[in-house]
Amino acid sequence: MERFSGLSLLRHAFGGHQGWKPFWREPAPKAAYDAVIVGGGGHGIGAAYYLAKEHGLRNIAVLEKGWLGGGNTGRNTTIIRSNYLFPESAALYNHALKLWETLSETLNYNTMYSPRGVLMLAHTVHDVQVFRRHVHANRAAGVDNEWLDAAQCKAFCPPLNISDNIRYPVVGGALQRRGGTARHDAVVWGYARAADAMGVDIIQNCGVTGIRRNAAGAVEGVETERGFIATPKVGVSAAGNTSVVMAMAGLRMPLESYPLQALVSEPVKPDFPCVVMSNTVHAYISQSDKGEMVIGAGTDAYTSYTQRGAMHIASHTLDAICELFPAYRRLRMLRSWGGIVDTTPDRSPIIGKTPVPGLYVNCGWGTGGFKATPGSAHVFAHTIARDEPHPINAPFSLERFRTGRFIDEAAAAAVAH
Repeated sequence: MERFSGLSLLRHAFGGHQGWKPFWREPAPKAAYDAVIVGGGGHGIGAAYYLAKEHGLRNIAVLEKGWLGGGNTGRNTTIIRSNYLFPESAALYNHALKLWETLSETLNYNTMYSPRGVLMLAHTVHDVQVFRRHVHANRAAGVDNEWLDAAQCKAFCPPLNISDNIRYPVVGGALQRRGGTARHDAVVWGYARAADAMGVDIIQNCGVTGIRRNAAGAVEGVETERGFIATPKVGVSAAGNTSVVMAMAGLRMPLESYPLQALVSEPVKPDFPCVVMSNTVHAYISQSDKGEMVIGAGTDAYTSYTQRGAMHIASHTLDAICELFPAYRRLRMLRSWGGIVDTTPDRSPIIGKTPVPGLYVNCGWGTGGFKATPGSAHVFAHTIARDEPHPINAPFSLERFRTGRFIDEAAAAAVAH
């Protein structure tokens, strides 16, 4: 892998930048691997990277049914934060946030991480009570979070409307200054480039059609659209399609998959300094580096595997955005899209072993998967390599749905799901 630097940019400039090598190879699948990751999003390709870098496994394949990062990683609103309520969640997301802070240097690739601050608005007495509880819980766990009154929210985010004559007046907010955004495509490309340099095979357009088990019930390989691949370890990181993949091994997962929509406006000059989220009105907004207003909605009310959603959800979200930020009422929307989010009963992820020896799963992130990318990938790789959970992801096992030790983070999602 050629390292990016000012010197390498200058050197390639003399050749019209025609000499750059592809970021990763396009290998044919081998007959066997030490480990196979199903899913080429940020969590999957990140896990392969950490397996190679920290655990010495180099004979690894990442199987992606489409193109790299074409699932939820490329269909989100790029928000990063760690201000979750329960200690288990705060530890997981804060682990990810710490990795985000140095990820560009680690991967030698600009992930465009921008710690511009995430402001979560309160509109009701209940909101105030919930967010103040979050602030105190976060501080006790060593996670930064602070309470702002309405005037302070306006000072932090000048476009915000804090007048009393709107449906849900802003009465305050919880602010995590270390939160922000990153570029989702850059994250996948950075991980893929670094993983490929260590020998990881990234195989696109290679859907998994079956998981083969031996007489003892353990994993012995995967059936794919390009033939059988033998492996003793399979890590599934397939987001909204996790239930479908795990059913191939005879496992029924405690998951429901819903469409989640987002949209962007035409670009305007830099005007929006942070990320603003509102659970009460089910909307959140930030501004991209290209100037587009990136707007997210709550999940649709019905389960589906479609990467699109109902029009009334987007309409409701834009109503809320126009009320909170009236200066943007005349902006035209350029495009919209949808992803498939997989949600668990307690709205917390599942990261760990399964009852099938050699089969591991990373799923159930709901609307919070992107922000956890480096932390989730890091602990998932540890679990696969050592066949035991990392201390951070140990509470997020599949077993908790049998024992009843839930981590109920529904209130911390910041959107309706």
